[in-house]
Amino acid sequence: MEKFYITTAIAYTSRKPHIGNTYEIILTDAIARFKRQIGNDVFFLTGTDEHGQKIEEIAKEIGVSPKQYVDGVAGEIKTIWDLMNTSYDKFIRTTDDYHEKVVQKIFKKLYDQGDIYKSEYEGHYCVPCETFFTETQLVDGKCPDCGREVKKAKEEAYFFKVSKYQDQLMKHIEENPEFIMPESRKKEMVNNFIKPGLQDLCVSRSSFKWGVPVSFDDKHVIYVWIDALSNYITALGYDVDKSGDLYKKYWPANVHIIGKDILRFHTIYWPIILMALGEPLPKQVFGHPWLLNGDSKMSKSLGNVIYADDLVRHFGVDAVRYYVLREMPYAQDGTITYETIISRFNADLANTLGNLVNRTVAMSKKYFDGKIENTSVCDELDNDLIKTALETKDNVISKMNEFKVADSLEIIINLARRLNKYIDETMPWALAKEETSLPRLKTVLYNLIEGIRYLGVLLKPFMPETADEILKQIGAKYTDIASLNEFGKTESNTFVGEAKPLFQRIDEAKKLEEITKEVEEAKKKAQKEVKKEEEKVSEISIDDFAKVELKVGEVIESKPVEGADKLLVSKIKIGDEVRQIVSGIAKYYNPSDLIGKKVVVVTNLKPVKLRGVLSEGMILAASDGKDLSLITPDKDFESGSEVR
Repeated sequence: MEKFYITTAIAYTSRKPHIGNTYEIILTDAIARFKRQIGNDVFFLTGTDEHGQKIEEIAKEIGVSPKQYVDGVAGEIKTIWDLMNTSYDKFIRTTDDYHEKVVQKIFKKLYDQGDIYKSEYEGHYCVPCETFFTETQLVDGKCPDCGREVKKAKEEAYFFKVSKYQDQLMKHIEENPEFIMPESRKKEMVNNFIKPGLQDLCVSRSSFKWGVPVSFDDKHVIYVWIDALSNYITALGYDVDKSGDLYKKYWPANVHIIGKDILRFHTIYWPIILMALGEPLPKQVFGHPWLLNGDSKMSKSLGNVIYADDLVRHFGVDAVRYYVLREMPYAQDGTITYETIISRFNADLANTLGNLVNRTVAMSKKYFDGKIENTSVCDELDNDLIKTALETKDNVISKMNEFKVADSLEIIINLARRLNKYIDETMPWALAKEETSLPRLKTVLYNLIEGIRYLGVLLKPFMPETADEILKQIGAKYTDIASLNEFGKTESNTFVGEAKPLFQRIDEAKKLEEITKEVEEAKKKAQKEVKKEEEKVSEISIDDFAKVELKVGEVIESKPVEGADKLLVSKIKIGDEVRQIVSGIAKYYNPSDLIGKKVVVVTNLKPVKLRGVLSEGMILAASDGKDLSLITPDKDFESGSEVR
C-alpha cells in the first residue's frame, strides 16, 4: 500500500480561527479522505503553534499564564476541526514535551555544526507575523506581509546560515518542478526571494520568555520558525539521535498544505533546515489561496469575520464543507458571503443533488414498492448516461491527484445535472401510465439509482455525512471507488431505503434577515473588543508621561507652507528661544489670527522636515473630527511656562 503523508500548517493560538483559516483543514481533509479512498496508507497531521511574543503579551493583558491561554485556544481550535468532521490522525501542539525536547536538540545540532551563530539584530519587528524586517523591506513603514505597525528592535540573537544553502535549494527547485505549487507561487518565491539573495535568518529571541529555551543559553528562546516548522517531523517521532518507526515509514511528507502567506517559510527556510539536518525534503508544498469576505480579508477590526461554527449552525457541516471547497479556485482567492452561500446551497445542494435523490427514491417507492430491478430495456439515452458516469469517476480521480478540488466537485455536480436531465428525457411518470412501459421504467429507475451510487461514492471525501445518507437511501451495497469501474454493480431485487430530504431549500430573505441581525450584534461586540485592545496598547505610565516636555509658547509669526494647503509654519517664542513649528491647521486658522496667541507646545520632540520645512516641536490641539481648536491656557502665563 502506497504511503501518503499530508499536513496542514499548524494554527497559531492567538485567537479563534475564522472560516478562512478553517478552509485549510477542510481542504486537507478532503485530499486525505480521497487518498484513503483510492487505497493509500494515509497519515494526516494538524495541530497548533503555541509560542511567541504575541501570545505572551495577550496572556499578560488578560492576567493568565501563556500556557493557560494557549490551552484554551488550542482546545477551541480542536473543537472546530472536529466540528468540521476532519479525519486527522494526529493533533500536535508545540507545547508538547516531546516536541520541545527535539526542537532543542535540532537547534543544538545546527549550532554545533556551525550553521547557527550568535550576533545582534537591529531592525523592525512585526509581532503578529513574528518576523524582523529591514527598513527597505517595509511597505509605507509597515509590515510587508500583514500591513500592521512594526516595532524598532535591537537585541542579541542567534542566526541560521541560510545563505550557505541557497545554491543547493535552487538546484532542488529546478530538479523538482512540482516542489512548489501552484506554478505562480514558485515563480514568486524564486524571483522575489531566492534570486535576489537570501539573508541569514534570526532563529532566537531574548526579549521575551514564552518559547522553547535554547538548551545551552537560557537567555534565549528558539524562534518560531525552527520551533513551529519542526512539528512536521517531531510528530512522527524524529529525533536527532534516533528516529522512530513512524518517521521512517512516512517521511518525507507527500505534501504540506499551507496558506500562500507563509509560503516563504515553508519553501525556503524549512527545506534549508532539513538540508542542514541531512534529512529528505518534502515532495511538495502547496500554497492555497485565501478565502475572502467579499473582496476583503477577514479582520476583527473590520468586523467582517465569519466563523465556521456560526455557518454550521445556519447551514450544516456538509453544506459549509461543500461551499468552501467548491468556491475556492486552484490558484486565485475565493470569496464567501452569506448571499453566495445561500445561492449555492439552493442551486446545487437543495435543487440539483437533494431533489434528484429524493424524487428518485420516492418514485422507486411509488411505482415498485422500493424494489430495484434492471430489466435491460435500454435506449440510446442510457449509453450517454453510463458514459458520463464512468468519465466522471476518471475525471474526479485525475483532478484530485492534482489537488484541484473545486474542479472535482464541479464534475460531480455535473453528473447530478445529467441525471436530472435523464429524468426529464425519460419521463418516468409517463412510463408509469402504461403497463407495457413498466419494464422500461424499471431500467430507467435502475440507471438513476446506479448513477446516484456514483454520486454517493464520489462525494465521500467532500461531504462524508451526506454521501453516507445518499448511499443509505438507495440501499447501496457497493460503496468503494473500485466498484465505479463498472456501471451496473447495483444488484436487482434489492430495495431502496426511506426517502428523506438531504437539504431543505432556504428562504433567502428570511435567512438573510436572521443572519444580518446576528452579524450586526457580533460586529458591535468585535469593535468594542478592538477598541479595548487599542486602549490597552495606548496606556502609558506616569513615568512615560513625564518624558514629554510641554511649555507655553507665543506665536510671533505665521504663514502658509508653499505647496501645502493644510500646513502653516509658525515662529513660536518659548522663554528665551524661538522655535519653528509646522502644523496642519491651515483649514481652521488664518495666519494673522495666530499672532500673539498663547499655545501649548511639545518641546522635546525630535525635529523633522514636513514638505521640506524644518519643524522643531508640536502645537497641541483638540478635534472632534469636524473642527479643531488650539489648546491655550485660560490665564495669561509667560511663554516658557511649564505645562504639567
